[in-house]
Amino acid sequence: MKRLSLSVTLLAGFQWLFFMFANTIVIPISIGSAFQLEQIEIVSAIQRSFIFTGVACLLQALIGHRLALMEGQSGLWWGVILSLAATASTMNMELTTIGGSIAVGIMISGVLVAVFGLFGMGEVLKKWFTPVVMFVFLLLLANQLITIFLKGMIGLNTGDSIDAKVACFSFVLAAITILIHVKGKGIISSLNLLIGMTVGWIGSLLLFPAETAETIKTTPFSTFFPWGQPTLEWGIIITVVITGLLNTTNTIATLKGAEDIFEEKTTAKQYRASFFLTGSLSTISGMLGLVPYAPYASSLGFLQSTGIRERSPFIVGSLLFICLGVIPSLSTFFSTIPHSVGNTVLFVAYLQLFRSAFRNVEGLTFDPKTVYRVALPTLLGLSIMTLPTEVFSTFPELVRPLLSNGLLMGILSALLMELIYYLGQKQYT
Repeated sequence: MKRLSLSVTLLAGFQWLFFMFANTIVIPISIGSAFQLEQIEIVSAIQRSFIFTGVACLLQALIGHRLALMEGQSGLWWGVILSLAATASTMNMELTTIGGSIAVGIMISGVLVAVFGLFGMGEVLKKWFTPVVMFVFLLLLANQLITIFLKGMIGLNTGDSIDAKVACFSFVLAAITILIHVKGKGIISSLNLLIGMTVGWIGSLLLFPAETAETIKTTPFSTFFPWGQPTLEWGIIITVVITGLLNTTNTIATLKGAEDIFEEKTTAKQYRASFFLTGSLSTISGMLGLVPYAPYASSLGFLQSTGIRERSPFIVGSLLFICLGVIPSLSTFFSTIPHSVGNTVLFVAYLQLFRSAFRNVEGLTFDPKTVYRVALPTLLGLSIMTLPTEVFSTFPELVRPLLSNGLLMGILSALLMELIYYLGQKQYT
């Protein structure tokens, strides 16, 4: 890789900072609301999230997989924790009891993932992540994320109907950001997301001065087990531990997907180091009341959008993100980024996941057997994503978070179809 100049490194570092911020800020707020925490506790969780995510990214870049891939609070974990918190009334439990059991389950699963990683679990799991499974995972992930960002672009995250003015502004900003990437030359093209964010932020302040994001009043504050003191509700703990093991799919899919971008195979040492760090970080996150961690497959789309694969900007962005959590005034400033702008730029960045998905099935012959392998898990996952969570209320509470998650069900279906295909091929050889 060519060596970047200092100015380009700093600008690209700010681009990583924005990416980390936009992917992190919503998670502690939504979790805090789900567990009915006080405002000061939510603010504390936001700052811990910034600091801990920055540290996690630094550790992975320096001693983990050593690649420019964001290590952040897992979307899979996020969804399961919100689902479990929402079942408090139906299970006749206090939120603190559910939160305490979730924390115990997170710590147990973190230790298991760390130990399994040291014993080479990554090498075993990656054999199951065939190009077809990778295609299903990336396509479903892209659909899940793009849906979330699209709602933010058109104002559905703050209301029940589309805001026409915000929607028009968002799509114009998306077009500008894409145009800069496609038509821009050199560093201008590589910094398209940072430019789009800056233009959008200024444009939103001028066009919608009353609709800019509410400033978060920060007050340094820390605590252990904010969701509730550790408790042993074994049904919840088992569900959480299973979630932690399934979350390892993020690591496998991200590191395998990164091979195409970085043009080199991921080694067994990188898998072991990455799994160990992810498990260790997740164990600590359970104590701090943070959603557990995993490498972000969405980083692949970000890297393809920018074309900057070097680690130095990523390290700069990680250090800046730590500063964002440590210095309250910086957190306050960045909290004013309009939600529509953040969602629009992430929408553009994650469109590249579509390309990553189809790169896995290039050259694949689509005979009737292959179509079943690809179509069944993909369409099943997409279909489940369109169903309201209420329709799964007839299933037992322990399996409800799993069955209602289209991404998880798609991955599991893809793995099952690959197993059936493998056994069929073996039978006829």
